[in-house]
Amino acid sequence: MKDQKSIPLPVQKAFLKFLPIFLFLGIVFAQSCKSKKAAKDNPAFTVIETAKTYRGTPYRFGGTTRAGIDCSALVFHSYYAVGINLPRMSADQSKLGQKVNLNQVQPGDLLFFATSKRKNQVTHSGIVTEVNNGDIRFIHASTSLGVTEDYLSNRYWSGAFLFAKRIL
Repeated sequence: MKDQKSIPLPVQKAFLKFLPIFLFLGIVFAQSCKSKKAAKDNPAFTVIETAKTYRGTPYRFGGTTRAGIDCSALVFHSYYAVGINLPRMSADQSKLGQKVNLNQVQPGDLLFFATSKRKNQVTHSGIVTEVNNGDIRFIHASTSLGVTEDYLSNRYWSGAFLFAKRIL
């Protein structure tokens, strides 16, 4: 049996000196890799779950029911589920709340887009459902797919994105 070499005492002391820093950095790193979802007791959870009940509902311009709905009606109904009465149109909804930087977006925040030829005019909206390592997922009423979830990193949506707002 070979003799095991022990770690020199100065190395052990240096390791112990920096151990709290390593632990702190490990915790910070682990937290940053987590997926951010709304907790069940958070109103954002109810907003998101309400929106998800509309999945598969076809898109209808000006539609407000499960027979056909547009993006702003989806946002309207989802927030109404927690007692918040928003305006009916995306452009009007975009005037409420606080602007949020994309690196601070949370589930339940609203995303606003310019999907027409006017590049600065709000014409579309969606609700953030999840943030995973900076990748933002949102639910919205798509003209082609109806109510569905997409990623903001999608080339089309990132190009049309204007800003995010926090209502809750």
